[in-house]
Amino acid sequence: MEDRPYVLLSCGMSIDGYVDSADDERLLLSNDADFDRVDEVRAGCDAILVGAGTVRQDNPRLLVRDEARRRARVARGQRPDPVKVTVTATCDLDPQARFFTLGESEKLVYCTTRSMPSARRKLAGVATVVDGGEPVDLVRVTRDLADRGIGRLMVEGGGTIHTQFLTAGLADELQLVVAPFFVGDSKAPRFVGDGAFPWGPHRRADLIEVRQIGDVVLLRYALSDRFRGDR
Repeated sequence: MEDRPYVLLSCGMSIDGYVDSADDERLLLSNDADFDRVDEVRAGCDAILVGAGTVRQDNPRLLVRDEARRRARVARGQRPDPVKVTVTATCDLDPQARFFTLGESEKLVYCTTRSMPSARRKLAGVATVVDGGEPVDLVRVTRDLADRGIGRLMVEGGGTIHTQFLTAGLADELQLVVAPFFVGDSKAPRFVGDGAFPWGPHRRADLIEVRQIGDVVLLRYALSDRFRGDR
């Protein structure tokens, strides 16, 4: 078994690189056809990971929506939905969030060592709490996921999580959807933050696919020699 899963980062952003608005109203960056594409990608993964901030702000379901895809997963001996994973420093999470209450799949919460006792009390019965180190170490997290049988991990954000996976060199593929508009507000969250990225002017990422999906465009990048172009 590999020492970590195949890691696929998935994100939608505006032309100017923002992933949401600065106010409380959620910004829709995609369309129905692309939502269906993302659903297909989810259905082919063993687990989906989001940061705790995404759980708090977006309250995502992280489920496979299409019933045919759910049946196909069951036929392959899997649960209808991928395992849900989040990482958190403080475990400031609501046990009633849809991350925990919806779906039959296992829920994994990786938290800091110091937060372990309170996290286990708070999330008892709704999730498995795992020591992620102090601070949470994504190398440790991905190795633990591999030990749990996760072979393909989809990372859906937010920006802090994407930045950490990319700067740590833990990403094998990036699927980036660009919406046809600008946000133009520096207070809004961006796709990634500052960091020392492996790819820069002297080491360009490999662009594998460009696909128009209605009014958005999918850019697919290979970020490691583990890239799998068959999916």
